[in-house]
Amino acid sequence: MQRIKELILTQKPLILERKIKLRWLIGVSSVPLFGIIAAFGFAPNSKVGKVPLQTVIENVKLPSLPQREDNMAFWHEEKIQRGDTISSLLSRLKVVDPEAVDFLRNSNNAHSLYQLVPGRPVQAKTDQNGQLLSLHYLNGKGDELIVQRTAEGLQSREQSAYLETRILMKSASIGSSLFAATDSVGLPDSVATQIADMFGSDIDFHKDLRRNDHFTVIYEMLYSKGEPVKVGRILAAEFVNQGKSYRAVYFQTPGGNGGYYTPDGKNLRKAFLRCPLPFSRITSGFTLARFHPFLQKWRAHKGVDFGAPIGTPVRATADGRVEFKGVQHGYGNLVVLQHQGKFSTAYGHLSRFASGLHKGEKVSQGEIIGYVGMTGWATGPHLHYEFRVNKVPIDPMKIALPGAVPLNPQYASAFRIATKPLAQRLNLMRNVNLANLD
Repeated sequence: MQRIKELILTQKPLILERKIKLRWLIGVSSVPLFGIIAAFGFAPNSKVGKVPLQTVIENVKLPSLPQREDNMAFWHEEKIQRGDTISSLLSRLKVVDPEAVDFLRNSNNAHSLYQLVPGRPVQAKTDQNGQLLSLHYLNGKGDELIVQRTAEGLQSREQSAYLETRILMKSASIGSSLFAATDSVGLPDSVATQIADMFGSDIDFHKDLRRNDHFTVIYEMLYSKGEPVKVGRILAAEFVNQGKSYRAVYFQTPGGNGGYYTPDGKNLRKAFLRCPLPFSRITSGFTLARFHPFLQKWRAHKGVDFGAPIGTPVRATADGRVEFKGVQHGYGNLVVLQHQGKFSTAYGHLSRFASGLHKGEKVSQGEIIGYVGMTGWATGPHLHYEFRVNKVPIDPMKIALPGAVPLNPQYASAFRIATKPLAQRLNLMRNVNLANLD
């Protein structure tokens, strides 16, 4: 009995201690988590000693840096600016190389760079001293000029660049002239010339244009490396002149013959162009009585004079064959073309003839046969143009020009399929223009 009592007495402190620990844990569990962290941060009667510090030095192997190369090369690109010379352009390209400047000035293959068309990019590769290693320039004809330094020195060549065709659409209103309108929307002059050729038989672009006439054009633009290089063909166009709409779409037959037609298939190409110059002004019209400025007397003027700068290209107004090429009296340098049957045309006062042109040669409508000058009895640069029927001069600005061959009926289905999307695009642009007017 005494033994049992001693055991019970000895267990009381243990039981009491367990109860105290249990209560302490229960109390701790009722406080937030940071309370737990605080409670267990330091144990009672803990001794915090000094942490011994030790300096450790290790040899870390550094990566080897590449050695500077003596043949380092750098690429530079600049766009040609107005007023640029070859020297100023090369200077902006970081080229410090008198030899390269002389080479580009004298190389026959580098002629395309002489034009320095503003906006065109030029790329140059140089070494660290600015010596030219290579140069790339894409001209407006789609040819790339490449200059490279070889063991023999600088060499140049031209090669055809890969061109990507994109279809663009633009509209503009006439303010003062067709060229001013195309300039206002960033269209190249060649687009204005094509428009005048397409609608020239229906619209006299010298006299008929009115303010607020407007046009829409769908055309091809050729790109190389994302840069526009040159304008391709107009695919479709609409011109609204004095409230009347004229439309044209391009169609090429399976045989490869292409031309412009109205949406219902009527051929817009006349057998003769009204004017042998794309754009010009009439300085003297067809008349039976005119005071001749060179001869200083009254006489008939059996043609039309078109004023233009010397060197302006002169086009054949119709398909034909060269009947005469040479110098003839007051005409100076003269070309006479014989056309279908009874028709012929004459082009006088030329400064020079087209290269390779000779008697008996076939020429196509729009082909360049010579250049404006002031040879013969001329007091200023202009083209004297005559339209003859059975060798009798007729006023070319008033005669009803013969029409061209209509579309072959066998191509009617193919024509509708090919031109329908173009007509739809013209309709889309018309709706956009009307919305802008509203």
